[in-house]
Amino acid sequence: MENKQIVFTAPWQVELQDTSISTANIGEHDALVKKRYTLISPGTELACLSGNEGWFGMPGVPGYSAVSEIVEVGKSVTEFSAGDLVFHYGDHSAYQIVSTRDLFLKAPHNIPLAWVPFTRMATVAFTSTRVSQIELGDNVAVTGLGLIGNMASQLATLQGANVFGIDLSEQRLKLAEKTGIRAALHGGQTNVREEILKLTGGEGVSTLIEATGVPKAAIDNLPLIAKFGELIFLGSPRGEYQANVTEVFNYVHLANYGSITFKGAHEWRYPVGRDGFVKHSLERNSKIVFGLMADKKLSIEPLISHVLKPEDAASAYEGLRNDKEHYSGVLFDWS
Repeated sequence: MENKQIVFTAPWQVELQDTSISTANIGEHDALVKKRYTLISPGTELACLSGNEGWFGMPGVPGYSAVSEIVEVGKSVTEFSAGDLVFHYGDHSAYQIVSTRDLFLKAPHNIPLAWVPFTRMATVAFTSTRVSQIELGDNVAVTGLGLIGNMASQLATLQGANVFGIDLSEQRLKLAEKTGIRAALHGGQTNVREEILKLTGGEGVSTLIEATGVPKAAIDNLPLIAKFGELIFLGSPRGEYQANVTEVFNYVHLANYGSITFKGAHEWRYPVGRDGFVKHSLERNSKIVFGLMADKKLSIEPLISHVLKPEDAASAYEGLRNDKEHYSGVLFDWS
């Protein structure tokens, strides 16, 4: 059958290509799905589009969050059937054959369909609060207020923290305020350390969630962290950065530097499915996010800047790369 895929053909080159997909390739535990919406993950996908992500080969099909309708299921699939709407880690294509043994959940009926792909962004962000020691009343800073950072801010707020967001984009700061952040600080126009100390009574933040993936941002903001605080690496560090490593280690080792703890918050630290030996899983986190969306505790609608046809893919990535003031949450509508 005919198919369409968004393809990164070369660095900074995006095309919508006509391809084909065969139902003969549906395995016994697979499902053929027709996409309704797919969501761009700006940080990861722009890194792939740059050609600097070794694991992503070109030409390649990007994307990892979708809500789809099942067209056909394999002979051993019993929990799903044709017509079901599902959330899964799907790419930017009209049709796809996916394993139901991977993260594959029925989409809730009590939230807008366009919100469902944002579940992936929220579960990525969830890892930062899961690994943290955030407690009710704690002061938390989040550097980088893109989709992941915004979600982390919202989740930390739900955990009872006073959250201070830091970004260089006026639009992202405005979005953060709309989604309930306590204070949004412009990193280029404000003495952030002075402002954080003022907001925290001179203490600093007990948790800093680094969501930019820019190593320099993590190092530069170490002075914001209170004694015995923690730095959570949520954004995957990218790019070369040269610094005095001894000075960085001193923040961890020396008491007068703060004895700060560094923690990684990569989403794949958790298993996909529920496990009797592990409390958290991607499946459990996703279902919790569904509930938060349904209860309007997690704000999604303000994050949607564009709903575009796949034919507009090139302009979508161009906007996310060079016009961050207007592009944030970009969905492809495959209907």
